[in-house]
Amino acid sequence: MPNMTPEVAAYGALACLDLTSLADGHDLAGGEAEIERLCARAQSPFGPVAAVCVWPRLAARARALLPPAIRVAAVANFPDGSSDIERALRDTAQIVAAGAQEVDVVLPWRDMPSAPALLAAVRRASAGLTLKVILETGELRDEPLIARACRIALDAGADFLKTSTGKRPVGATPVAARLLLQAIASDPAARTRVGFKPAGGIRCVADAALYLGLTAEVLGDAALTPARFRIGASGLLDDIEALLAGRQRPSAGATY
Repeated sequence: MPNMTPEVAAYGALACLDLTSLADGHDLAGGEAEIERLCARAQSPFGPVAAVCVWPRLAARARALLPPAIRVAAVANFPDGSSDIERALRDTAQIVAAGAQEVDVVLPWRDMPSAPALLAAVRRASAGLTLKVILETGELRDEPLIARACRIALDAGADFLKTSTGKRPVGATPVAARLLLQAIASDPAARTRVGFKPAGGIRCVADAALYLGLTAEVLGDAALTPARFRIGASGLLDDIEALLAGRQRPSAGATY
């Protein structure tokens, strides 16, 4: 999308936003109040977000609060990405039982040999749901390792490649984004089906515009829909709404 204006980027990001509530403690007692706030915000004055992303225990409450057009995603094997298949399957079973439509599962990046079996098990357990595989690219760092993680996720039947949990020091980066997008584009079975989700550290519309532009460059403008592109963020909606409402924004000096 060349010459993308801030307003176009804001509306594009809003339509593809996974509004996220995964702060420590939000999965414990009292988390329901946070979910109610999140679900109310998901229906913004400028349009709905694509989905909300929550802990498995809160997925049923989110589904009950939201209209059908807003999807519910919940996390599995999160945030550490352990190689414990039974744990990942318990999370997945809870997500499925809640009526959520999407599973964001963390690839076991510390123990890559265990990843194919874990992802295959989660894929089977979540048949019919959208599966986003979180690669934690900020920890893998090395391009061949990221490429290997992409290959494992695609072979397991991932519907999206996602950069990060947002819980590590390095979240989404343009370099990692391009590697994930190129992995999708270079796979004949994935290039018109699999989506991309940057997450971690995306706080303003200018950040979102960067990833919208990269996705359009590698996968084409047709990929800039919620079916193929998502942004995982908790604070981005504040900046989107401020921009579209014409309010003063701390990030207003960013360039597009």
